[in-house]
Amino acid sequence: MKSIHTEIYWTTFTHSLFNDLPVNVAATERGLCLISMPDDTHMNMKEWVIKKFAHANLVEDQNRLSPYVEQLQWYCEGKSKAFDIPLDLQGTKFQISVWQALMTIPYGQIRSYLEIAKMIDHPKAIRAVGTANGANPIPIVIPCHRVIGKNGTLTGYSGGLKMKEKLLQLEGYERYTVSGHPRFNF
Repeated sequence: MKSIHTEIYWTTFTHSLFNDLPVNVAATERGLCLISMPDDTHMNMKEWVIKKFAHANLVEDQNRLSPYVEQLQWYCEGKSKAFDIPLDLQGTKFQISVWQALMTIPYGQIRSYLEIAKMIDHPKAIRAVGTANGANPIPIVIPCHRVIGKNGTLTGYSGGLKMKEKLLQLEGYERYTVSGHPRFNF
């Protein structure tokens, strides 16, 4: 079901963690709703907004987004380990339950897809958890990068496995195997 919002505010954020490439950050009046990865386009953000919000206009507004960008900056510089910003989650009930479980994973720690499935009381829904993880519209804040294979391998990440590795290293977690399943090496 689409949410009705008049305006979705957005801006870009750049940081060396993302090779100084722009990351789109978008929010509604209720809170942060989207962070794109550096290789994602502005057109993809527009398409996501059209899909998730009825009758919404994209409005560039750096000042309105500054609290979100500031907290991303602090995280990327290792000055903050947690986010204290409102979120406007747009997903199915199942996806939102997965994303809420992800937000309980402490900074610098990891969980497996199986552990997340058990946390939301769907222990056999490991693949569905992986799909919900991949559909996360607010990476970093909803730390889907902290989910790896139960054998310790890095698995798919919307920003690519190199970005996932950078985020885990930023948080001080390095007990993983870089080579995940080739199907997820993107």
